[in-house]
Amino acid sequence: QVEVQQSGGGSVQAGGSLRLSCTASRYILSIYRMGWYRQAPGNRREMVALINNTDHSVVAESVKGRFTIGRDGARNTVFLQMNNLKPEDTAVYFCSVDARSRTDTLWGQGTQVTVSS
Repeated sequence: QVEVQQSGGGSVQAGGSLRLSCTASRYILSIYRMGWYRQAPGNRREMVALINNTDHSVVAESVKGRFTIGRDGARNTVFLQMNNLKPEDTAVYFCSVDARSRTDTLWGQGTQVTVSS
């Protein structure tokens, strides 16, 4: 059973837009935060944006003003709207889910985002 399901991503030219979505299973109880990380080849996984269940969000400086995170708490869904994409945004993007009912962060399967110049 897939607990965290991602969709979206793909390839786009610089300046374009993409949208990522992620839905956590309704069987994951007491979710307090969801978000997005990314990992480029040879790099460590880095935080892109996080949002908690009071709609407080944090966004990495490298994407601030270009990426927007939002959520639908009733559906355990988080979105990442990515505008004005740059080649350096190319990476595999992972959805993260933090819940009080779980010890560790839950991860989505990863989605490739490729931005060409």
